[in-house]
Amino acid sequence: MTDDIDIPAIPTDPTETLRRAIGERYLTYALSTIMHRALPDARDGLKPVHRRILYAMRELKLSPGGGFRKSAKISGDVMGNYHPHGDAAIYDAMARLAQDFNVRYPLVDGQGNFGNIDGDNPAASRYTEARMTAAAEALMEGLTENAVDFRENYDGTLTEPVVLPAAFPNLLANGSSGIAVGMATNIPPHNIDELIGACLHLIKTPDARDDTLLQYVPGPDFPTGGVIVEPKESIAEAYRTGRGAFRVRCKWEIEELGRGQWQIVVTEIPYQVQKSKLIEKLAELIQTKKIPIFGDVRDESADDIRLVIEPKSRSVDADVLMNALFRNSDLETRFSLNMNVLIDGRTPKVCSLKEVLRAFLDHRRDVLLRRSRHRLGKIDHRLEVLEGFIIAFLNLDRVIDIIRYDDDPKRAMMWEDWTPAHQATITRATSEADYVSPLAGVDIGAHGTVADGEAGDDAIAALDGAEASKGVPHRYVGKDLSDVQVEAILNMRLRSLRRLEELELVRERDALQKERAEIEDLLAETGLQWNRIAEQLRETRKQFGKSAPRGGRLSRFAEAGVVEDVPLEAMIEREPITVVCSQMGWVRALSGHVALDKELKFKDGDSGRFMFHAETTDKILLFGSNGRFYTIQASTLPGGRGMGEPLRLIVDLPNEAEITALFIHAPGSRLLLASSAGDGFVVNEDEVIAQTRSGKQALNVKPGVQAAVCRRIKGDHVAVVGENRKVLIFPVADLPEMARGKGVRLQSYKDGGLSDATTFNLADGLTWLDPAGRTRTQSDLAEWTAKRASSGRMAPRGFPRDNRFT
Repeated sequence: MTDDIDIPAIPTDPTETLRRAIGERYLTYALSTIMHRALPDARDGLKPVHRRILYAMRELKLSPGGGFRKSAKISGDVMGNYHPHGDAAIYDAMARLAQDFNVRYPLVDGQGNFGNIDGDNPAASRYTEARMTAAAEALMEGLTENAVDFRENYDGTLTEPVVLPAAFPNLLANGSSGIAVGMATNIPPHNIDELIGACLHLIKTPDARDDTLLQYVPGPDFPTGGVIVEPKESIAEAYRTGRGAFRVRCKWEIEELGRGQWQIVVTEIPYQVQKSKLIEKLAELIQTKKIPIFGDVRDESADDIRLVIEPKSRSVDADVLMNALFRNSDLETRFSLNMNVLIDGRTPKVCSLKEVLRAFLDHRRDVLLRRSRHRLGKIDHRLEVLEGFIIAFLNLDRVIDIIRYDDDPKRAMMWEDWTPAHQATITRATSEADYVSPLAGVDIGAHGTVADGEAGDDAIAALDGAEASKGVPHRYVGKDLSDVQVEAILNMRLRSLRRLEELELVRERDALQKERAEIEDLLAETGLQWNRIAEQLRETRKQFGKSAPRGGRLSRFAEAGVVEDVPLEAMIEREPITVVCSQMGWVRALSGHVALDKELKFKDGDSGRFMFHAETTDKILLFGSNGRFYTIQASTLPGGRGMGEPLRLIVDLPNEAEITALFIHAPGSRLLLASSAGDGFVVNEDEVIAQTRSGKQALNVKPGVQAAVCRRIKGDHVAVVGENRKVLIFPVADLPEMARGKGVRLQSYKDGGLSDATTFNLADGLTWLDPAGRTRTQSDLAEWTAKRASSGRMAPRGFPRDNRFT
């Protein structure tokens, strides 16, 4: 029995089997994400969710001129019929299509709160209503004419379009963005008028160069306007390769207030920048005093954007202020271009501008051919019906007899022996006055008489000759009536049997025959096809081009301009201050140079530690016990009212680290750094300036070791004292100058570590303060002078008990 059972082989390597299974499933997921979620189709520029939203709205008959429907109904239909991925995601996608600050040419006409440029979310779908816009309708023009393929929806109960016909290059017009697995796309919006101009040129010159197309499409056209300051060479390279970036700035102008006062008004902000977050960032710059010449910002926006930026004083240069804001806020952004799209709906590819436009034009040609063939089939069907109608009119009495007396009129009519006389087709007359029914006064055997005595075929021949003399061809239909023709005759209304209806049938038949010939010529000749596509594009241009609302270019171009990079110190008004820092690390800046022995108030349990004179243009260096230097701009210190602020709020000094030194930066000076383990080196002050709050590491210390000394070098010798009260003196030249490191051994210890170190001129002697506060000097230092890394000798008599030189 077991011989007939196919038992699968046990894998020899379970790890390899698992790897293969996971790889196959992840590949399936990746392909699904790339093709059905993240990347747009190059032909209509839509992702599946957007395409399904528009198609569902079309099925609900939400035309631009019609009524609105609840957004909940629309998202519900999309989810139930085409896109079972959650109504929240569908509604978010639909709401974005209605936001004129996100989409250059909105595809959804929203009624209600659909969000705003401040970043506020749309209202719930039960509160908003929507319908299609004219642009969305243009994307779907021809869906009923077999313009594109349809496929079954997710459960096979309905069908949906694979792609939309797209009357304009929507991919570039509205842009797109998405992140797939291993790839992403980011395409900015463009101007339809310019895109169609490039398409028309590409039709006329298929091998046009990429640089030539830039004469028609100079760059993106963002719905929020702004100023594109990217160099033309960079834009050309981006469109040629499909990858690049565009620098976009706000649009601003100076508004005079009189008496020398002025302010800057921003009327357009960069694309995809939320106004509320932009204002928060600007307010933060004011609070942190990062741009000292920046005074205030106000939002006076209503339906339009109006941000007011005030300078600190009227002597400020507006260009300097704006360039500082461009560098430190989203008043200037960089929009990345990654034109990664699906070609023919299947193959992801990073395309150039020309390749994307070519994909659209090829799609339009395919749509034209399919619609033309569909129209040809409709014309052939209608001509067949008209042919039956004409036979019925020529043999009206016999048709009526069959309908009235025959038990099966349909079968009888199909099998009737229509003689050539009965089947003669009526012909077109030049006017209604010239029109005479071909049967009038003509004897056609059992069915009529001839007024002039002619009979039978001779009458028909005479009729042919008369019609031929008018230049109108005459033909006979020598076949049986088809099922379609008979059904049409039987369904014909009685009121259609009037005499003038024959003339209308002839006119319609001739017009259809003429249209059919034109379509056959179109299908046979490529040149005619591209001419027709060009005509369609020109019609679309009239509808959405420069003359349409918001059809003109919104984003303008400008050069960034070369503005001299003014250092931060030059922006600050130079004023004297007194810097005060307590034992607990609370810092403040008193106005003016206050006496350094003045008694100041501190928090309970706190006392003064550092106090020195400075100016607002100075940089303050903080050296922490973790070996890092932190740079603080003196102008950003909190004012002298109150107790100040903790230094840890100004710089990212860890809680476990203590403040070792706080002093004014002197460019070009050198510092002596030493750790509690007795290691150290010399560093140039310019090397320790930090650009960020996190500081800059200089002295590397191990766990359990702290940075204990930071002294500016003011002599030719170094004096070191350990916790064992032994003093060692050696030349400064024995220490290496480094930017970062552990350093070299300063003094050797059997127990304990380093207490303090200082520098001095050996000729002047070593000075210190004794316990009574008196200055004492030791001139003869030969006893303590030795090689670096020696253990040293006991401190001179009168040396402070805390083992500190100062």
